[in-house]
Amino acid sequence: MAYEVIHSDTVYKGRVFSLHHDQVRLPGGQLAHLDVIDHPASITLVPLDEKGRIWFVRQYRHPAGQDLLELPAGTLDPGEDPLTCAVRECREEIGMSPGRLSPIGECFLAPGYTTEFMHFYLAEDLTPAPLAPDEDEDLQVVHLTQAQAQDLVAGGSLRDAKTLLGLLLLDQRLNRGCLRG
Repeated sequence: MAYEVIHSDTVYKGRVFSLHHDQVRLPGGQLAHLDVIDHPASITLVPLDEKGRIWFVRQYRHPAGQDLLELPAGTLDPGEDPLTCAVRECREEIGMSPGRLSPIGECFLAPGYTTEFMHFYLAEDLTPAPLAPDEDEDLQVVHLTQAQAQDLVAGGSLRDAKTLLGLLLLDQRLNRGCLRG
């Protein structure tokens, strides 16, 4: 017997996500009540310039109650291709257009409670091409060497999961598993 959704109620619909409460029959026949956040797919960029620096953004994150240093990222618009979103977000968040985007990974962000699926791209051959950021974003662009990024990871200063994973994927791509400066 497979998992079967018996009933689903949307209990909240907001600007970015919606929440639904599902009644699900489990393979053993018992019923479970599960809450699910429906969130569009998203992208995370690992921008790498010709000097080997990684481009980050520092921004205030209200749920965390603090500024976080993160890789640039964003949510796909309805029907938008992830590559198109990646170019737009790169221009909006760091003011640069990627001449080359290479997929380096993908994952469910938190499959225990959300549908969000994230695509990771290495962004290279960066050229200036700024777009206005979203109205709710106040971003500071920060450039770090791979060694500096490694130090922040080791010291526990990078606390954003997509950023940690993006750096791991970059490390796997460039160095086969060992961040080096």
